[in-house]
Amino acid sequence: MSIFLRLAAPLAALVLSVSAAGAQQAAPPPAQNAAPTPAPSHLAAAREVAVSSGIVRSIEVIPPQLYERIREQLVARPELTKDLNEVMEALRPEMDLQKQKIVNDIALIYAQALTEAELKDVIAFFKSPSGKKYVESQPVVLDEMVREMQLWSQDLAEYVMVRIRAEMQKRGFQLQ
Repeated sequence: MSIFLRLAAPLAALVLSVSAAGAQQAAPPPAQNAAPTPAPSHLAAAREVAVSSGIVRSIEVIPPQLYERIREQLVARPELTKDLNEVMEALRPEMDLQKQKIVNDIALIYAQALTEAELKDVIAFFKSPSGKKYVESQPVVLDEMVREMQLWSQDLAEYVMVRIRAEMQKRGFQLQ
C-alpha cells in the first residue's frame, strides 16, 4: 500500500477532529504582523509547484477514503446504501471545492516560503525529465523510506536497551 494511502486515512481523521475542535473555539484574532498577500503570479507559481510536485496527489485520496469509512460505519443499515451513494455523488462538487481550498492553502505556504523566482526554478525542475522521474518515484521511495525507518527505529530501540542495561549493570542495577 502506498504511503499516500496509508497517510490519507489518519490525515483525514486528524482533519475531521481538528475541524470539529476548531468549530467549538472562537477564531483567533488576526495576526498583527501577517505576511503580505503574495502577488497573483507568485501564488500561481506556488500552486503549480504544489501540483507538479505530486503533493496534491495525496489530497485526492482523502474524500474517497472518508466516504468509504462512512459506508463501513453504515454497513448495518443496508437500506441506506442507495441514498447514501446518491448523496455522496451530489457532494462531489463541494468536495472538489474543498480540495481546491487545501491546494490554495498549500500554494500560499509555498509562496510564503519561496520567492516567485525560486518557485519558477522548482517548476522548471519538475518539468524536466529528472523532475518528472522524481515525482513518479515518490510513492515507491516514500514507502521504502518508511519501511527502512521502521526497521531502523526497532533496531535502535533494541540497541539502546542493551546499552542502557549494560551501563546500569555497571552501576549495580539489574534491568530486565
